[in-house]
Amino acid sequence: MYYVYMLLCRDDSLYTGITPDLRRRMRMHTGKLKGGAKYTALRPPKAIAAVWTAPDKSTAAKAEAAIKKLSREEKLKLIDKGNPLKAVSPDTTT
Repeated sequence: MYYVYMLLCRDDSLYTGITPDLRRRMRMHTGKLKGGAKYTALRPPKAIAAVWTAPDKSTAAKAEAAIKKLSREEKLKLIDKGNPLKAVSPDTTT
């Protein structure tokens, strides 16, 4: 299982990522472990905005890519809506 997640950063930007180990990845983003994203090194996360599960890496990566194409407003709606794997499927993004 993989996780698709969105972080709210201290500058109020949103960061989207995927991981098979959410706890470890959050420790990386907060600097407690090496290997966090450059983006979150410059804009540390202040909260996890949303987390969803995906059955495999491919599905998670497709959802992440689709989310990253959304506007901030669309991302905020997605956080409120629920499941990004359904909300950003190819059938609903056109």
